[in-house]
Amino acid sequence: MSDSCQTWAMTAAEDGAQGSPVLEVARFDVVPGQEEAFADAYRRVVTEITTCPGCRSARLARGVETPSRFVLFVEWENLDAHLVTFRASDRFTRWRATLGPFFAQPPSVEHVTELS
Repeated sequence: MSDSCQTWAMTAAEDGAQGSPVLEVARFDVVPGQEEAFADAYRRVVTEITTCPGCRSARLARGVETPSRFVLFVEWENLDAHLVTFRASDRFTRWRATLGPFFAQPPSVEHVTELS
């Protein structure tokens, strides 16, 4: 887990957000010319996320101004469902092994919660 994810997880736990639903927002810059292959690979492995306990939904969007940028939105029951249940699983290993070769740089991942 990256330092920023660990820091966020500690802050979320202190704030009581650990048990609240979270939205993961992951940005992927894909190697130019590999966009369609990336999208096809994503379609093959999206069930690694959507069948993970704690995942409510997942959807992928593609940049209009920057077609090699993709943004993944995953709704999790809570932060642990993503950072512990998914990231520590074989599902994540398979997902990353399939999609990782398409990344032009490491993904940017943040978690957000809805304001009440």
